[in-house]
Amino acid sequence: MTTAASQRPTNVRARIIAVSMAMAFILYLDRICLAEIVKAASFNAEVGLTKPQIGRILGIFFFSYALFQVPAGWASDRFGGRSMLTAYIVLWSLFTALTGLVSSFPALVAMRLLCGAAEAGAYPTTGALLRRWMPLAGRGRASSLVTFGGRCGGTLAPFITAWMVVSLGHWRPVLWIDGVVGLVVAGIYWRVVRNSPAEHPACNEAERALVGHAAAETRLSTRELGGVVAAFSRSRSLWLCALMQFLINVGWAFLITWLPTYLKEQRHVADVAGGRMVTLVLACGMVGQLAGGVFVDWCTRRFGVSWGRRIPLVLSGLIAGAAYVGCLFVQATSAIIACCALVSFAVDMASPANWAFLQDVGGRVTAAAVGWTNMWGNFGASLTAMMVPWLLAIGTSSEDGQRYVFLACAGALLLSAVAALGLDAARVVWTPRTPTGAVPG
Repeated sequence: MTTAASQRPTNVRARIIAVSMAMAFILYLDRICLAEIVKAASFNAEVGLTKPQIGRILGIFFFSYALFQVPAGWASDRFGGRSMLTAYIVLWSLFTALTGLVSSFPALVAMRLLCGAAEAGAYPTTGALLRRWMPLAGRGRASSLVTFGGRCGGTLAPFITAWMVVSLGHWRPVLWIDGVVGLVVAGIYWRVVRNSPAEHPACNEAERALVGHAAAETRLSTRELGGVVAAFSRSRSLWLCALMQFLINVGWAFLITWLPTYLKEQRHVADVAGGRMVTLVLACGMVGQLAGGVFVDWCTRRFGVSWGRRIPLVLSGLIAGAAYVGCLFVQATSAIIACCALVSFAVDMASPANWAFLQDVGGRVTAAAVGWTNMWGNFGASLTAMMVPWLLAIGTSSEDGQRYVFLACAGALLLSAVAALGLDAARVVWTPRTPTGAVPG
């Protein structure tokens, strides 16, 4: 009889990561494409929105995305990540395609609200799945690969969208195509993914032993939800992580919402050239994702779990904040792009550490924990999308207004480094209790 010790482990984990990367790619493509579309001549000739209205449309996505993080994460912990994330992909792909059928400001707001709500469960669910599929020592790199897929989508979105609008001659078909691609990804995801190694028919006992989660975990019940939320609200680490993500997103969201418009209107860069510049900025984030995964796993081996997670997060805030300050002292567009690229690299370098931290402390409710902190983080992104027009308006000139924007982004990122110092990855935030009230184990 073949035992786990004598078997060669299968590598189903690689398939899980690959399809999760594809999911993350289309997630960010659908999220960011509208920031390019609102600049298109065909869109403005047909829809004709004001700048504050554009800010609301771009920001409202993050608002609903934030509000539905915890419910979507809980649903995945309750009903299983495979079925729920497949449903989420289908829904946001349909809402993306439907966005290409509407024209009025209220209808666009509604579509972005629905798209944000549907996308909310993507990363919380994926974080929980990776915890079940990856051993502790490999969580940082696995998380970095998935978020790398997202950054690939975000990086290529400006260029792909601008190119498709020009090639197709109109903005609407771009959204229809994006929606169809998402439905294909949903079908592949359902076919490849299972909730745990124990449920996957292609995963052998050796791989299950390697992962270290041989026994299937009990799913979160509805009755336990109140206790989970109460535990989250009492956790200093989760509140600090939420604050950190809020501040990081205040600084980072400028790159995906208003940087394309800034390049066009204040730097007089043509649409396709501006798309290339934004693509370059976000590509540096892709490098940061991969470097961050290796860095956080190295820090964890060298300094232990708690400091191994903290160090990348602190360095990220310091470097990214300093890069935004650098924007105040340079004049050339190329220098501004270089500073923004450093912001992108530094912020994304910290993402694997943040994911690994939440997998460490989340336990059986990792999806809900990721949703909790992402909720607050995306309130920050929503704030930035709507804050930028206000800061530009209060400046005595467009140049002064933009300086206020850079200062606000820099301050938020520097404060995020301070918040990261208080994180404790060694303490699980919620432990289920037995009927007698004792903590098991």
